[in-house]
Amino acid sequence: MSRRSFHRAPEGERRQELIEATLDCISEFGLKGATVRQIAVRAGVTAGLVRHYFDSKDQMVAEAYRAVIASLTEKAKNVEGDPTTRLKDFIAINLTEPVADSRSVSLWAAFISQVRVDPVLAEIHREGYLAFRNALQDLLSDFLAAKGRAASSEECRRYAIAINGLVDGLWVEGCLAGDLFRDGELVGIAMASVEALLGLPIEA
Repeated sequence: MSRRSFHRAPEGERRQELIEATLDCISEFGLKGATVRQIAVRAGVTAGLVRHYFDSKDQMVAEAYRAVIASLTEKAKNVEGDPTTRLKDFIAINLTEPVADSRSVSLWAAFISQVRVDPVLAEIHREGYLAFRNALQDLLSDFLAAKGRAASSEECRRYAIAINGLVDGLWVEGCLAGDLFRDGELVGIAMASVEALLGLPIEA
């Protein structure tokens, strides 16, 4: 396990470094295997300094999961361009690195196993899911409007639920067995599936 060298850092930066170290350890050792001592070693600090920023390992784990969810949602929200480009980029971003890689799926597996039994993680998951789905719903609303097709909020919501499920499934396949697919194949399948669902082209 690699150890970062110690350096003085502002409080916000140090806290973020500890969260990243927590994610590294969870990815490598799992939730139970990632100890405060291991996290401290990975971050290049003492266990005492870790406790200065976090009251418990449970709090560290919750903040780490919140960071994972936030990073995925922010990537989705930050797509730019016309409605068609934004929808295409949203799909592609979620099926390519760094969103779709072995570290991401290791973290997902570790956290998702606890979501059903940990109320704090369950709430973080719920908030993240809704933020992600709502961002997709807004993209779909803009896309359909740009195509001259009127769609109610409920219709866009249902499309968002379906497309989110599609992307999630392809994401898992790509992370776990990426070598079985050609470059860009999963993104192409997702685009074709979304086109079939919406009955409109999104590829030029």
